[in-house]
Amino acid sequence: MKHTVTAYLMSLICATQVWAAEPFDIEYEASLTANVSTGTFAPYMLGSWNYGRINSASGIWQDGRIEKKMTLDRRFSWGAGVEYIAGYGTAADYDRYNDGEWTRKSVRQAPVRLHQIYGEVKYRGVYLLAGMKERHSLIVDDELSSGDLTRSNNACPIPGVAAGFVDFQNIPFTNGWVQIEGEVMYGRFMDKNFRENTFSHYTGLLSYNNEYIYRRCYFRTKPSQPFCVTVGMQAAGEFGGVAYQYQKGSITRTENRGFKIKDIFNMFIPREGTGEGFYQGNSLGSWDFKARYAFSGGSQLSAYFEWPWEDGSGIGKMNGWDGLWGLQYNFAKAGAVSKIVVEYFDFTNQSGPVHWAPSDDPGTTITSQATGGDDYYNNGFYGPYSNYGMSIGSPFVVSPLYNLDGYPGYAHNRARGFHSAVCGDFGSKWHYKAKVSWQEAGGMGRYPAPRKLHDTSAMAAVKWTPAGRLKGLAVRLEAAFDTGNLRGDNFGALIGVSYTGTFKAGKR
Repeated sequence: MKHTVTAYLMSLICATQVWAAEPFDIEYEASLTANVSTGTFAPYMLGSWNYGRINSASGIWQDGRIEKKMTLDRRFSWGAGVEYIAGYGTAADYDRYNDGEWTRKSVRQAPVRLHQIYGEVKYRGVYLLAGMKERHSLIVDDELSSGDLTRSNNACPIPGVAAGFVDFQNIPFTNGWVQIEGEVMYGRFMDKNFRENTFSHYTGLLSYNNEYIYRRCYFRTKPSQPFCVTVGMQAAGEFGGVAYQYQKGSITRTENRGFKIKDIFNMFIPREGTGEGFYQGNSLGSWDFKARYAFSGGSQLSAYFEWPWEDGSGIGKMNGWDGLWGLQYNFAKAGAVSKIVVEYFDFTNQSGPVHWAPSDDPGTTITSQATGGDDYYNNGFYGPYSNYGMSIGSPFVVSPLYNLDGYPGYAHNRARGFHSAVCGDFGSKWHYKAKVSWQEAGGMGRYPAPRKLHDTSAMAAVKWTPAGRLKGLAVRLEAAFDTGNLRGDNFGALIGVSYTGTFKAGKR
């Protein structure tokens, strides 16, 4: 055993010395983006899936990024990056109640903000990361899908510390037929000022300084085989923080939960009796499944679903057909059509409208429990599952950002609809994508709306990446619209120019 430990430490030291002696690539990117829209915000399909970069109706933004990426084919590697966004965007006016009077509060995206800053290190198949970094779904296609239900590419990154597997790793004694992938992250929301500025201060919950947790565990069969299956769960949560319950302009409840070390363990596997009556924190997530078949010619067909849960009823799949159901076809060669995605989205069951937990009403004689009324992405103690107003989960559900009346949560999460997308290439220089969706929604999980609202949204985008002396340059054009009484009628366009390059750093 002693010799094994010694050999392990020597290999780590040698790997570090080799890294220090070899040069490495630094990637940099600079871009300028301008957008204009007819509504208060950018259309749904311009403001979504960009990690919260742009959501104002009109503006101009300069983005700068520098990054050293990890090398996955080495035992030891490290990575780091920083990205900023600077510019100006139009403001949105939110209803505000103050000292018996209603006013309007103008809120806009910060003119200068840090979008990513992180450092990470890996050894063999595991990694440790600290900071803010964009993450990607392992089930849905980030470019074409309506979005992952638990952690999508819609909201800006949350700062924190994460550890997990670099990629899927072979489970010992399975000869590569079963692989595992997973991650654990703890972070903290930093959007206190945004939540205060966009809240009406009349009726509802104002919650901020909440802590964040994210866990994921997936199992996958041998990917080199024609048929491959991925299955597992994502679990996220909010805990700690401060909350104020407002009723007609007055604060009726105040909770300062703070942060304690034991909260880290209590939230890792939530259980009863941990200090908040029933279960500590707000936990939510999804059961995920993906089956992929690779045809002999090189094309692939994938079928997948993500089933949402907010408590035990959802984990037990007592919420009907609720979930994201999708098909994706990847053609063997890039061409006029390279990938097609078709999805059905349903959030209308929510385990029924009734929820009853005796701990919520001390002294009650009704001791039975009814775990319904899931009210996806909303919580009565921790507020909405969002970051700077944008949904951390699926952007298909209208995010709290768009509630100009100052309501702090998801007003129409009882929704269903369809989404489809396609992308392709014309030669090696032109890439396009197009999306269209239709949705009907009617209120929240426990409070249905008196009538259903509808929305149709679509977008088209094209990107030009020349070669030769202009290699590294990219120009993109996008146009999108919304129509209906859910998101309103809106049309917008965007143009962006970027340049990406690399240079060597480190010792030679």
